[in-house]
Amino acid sequence: MLTLHHCLSARSFRPLWALEELGLNYQLIVLPFPPRVHDKGYLALNPLGTVPLLLDGETRMTESAAICQYLAARHDPGGLDVGMSEADYGAYLNLLHFGEATLTFPQTLLLRYRFFEPAERRQPQVAEDYAKWFLARLRTLEPRLAEQDWLCAGRFTAADISVGYALMLASHLGLDAQFSPAVAAYWARLQQRDGWRRALAVQTEAAQAQGISPIAAPDIRP
Repeated sequence: MLTLHHCLSARSFRPLWALEELGLNYQLIVLPFPPRVHDKGYLALNPLGTVPLLLDGETRMTESAAICQYLAARHDPGGLDVGMSEADYGAYLNLLHFGEATLTFPQTLLLRYRFFEPAERRQPQVAEDYAKWFLARLRTLEPRLAEQDWLCAGRFTAADISVGYALMLASHLGLDAQFSPAVAAYWARLQQRDGWRRALAVQTEAAQAQGISPIAAPDIRP
């Protein structure tokens, strides 16, 4: 069985959302945040101490966008996945990784320097600069989303999960008020998906069952 190690509303929400969209059977292990501090035993499974960690037989994966790509390609070719023969294959790969490398990265620095560092090490100007960086890069999606409901291939794909998580994190940070009109409408559509709603419910139920505080805390990587 697939096993996903997860922290509430961290990057691991991407593969959790993908698992729910795909309707796969899996085991969800919810860890206290950050696991590298609060669950030292987890380091034996993932020396990075980060989430996600997906186990699928001998396969071990720790990158959230890559896990979404893996699950989509293995379990939903032509659906959540975009194949090499499709015209939007390049756009799909670019947007899939844009969600993590370009959109989530500046938000993690905002989190670190506004919230997670000790008070004496916080850097309000750094946090503000990275908030502006995120919003500037997010606006590049406006023309695309003004013309279509989903990012590529005429359907909801793993690229939407990758970018959608970045919007979810932005909403936790209060940046959603600055979304451009088409991006705001896109974010509203994403929140109507049954897979997204199920993933939210599943993580809360699993956390409660496993004795983890239901307070969400997005994952950062120093």
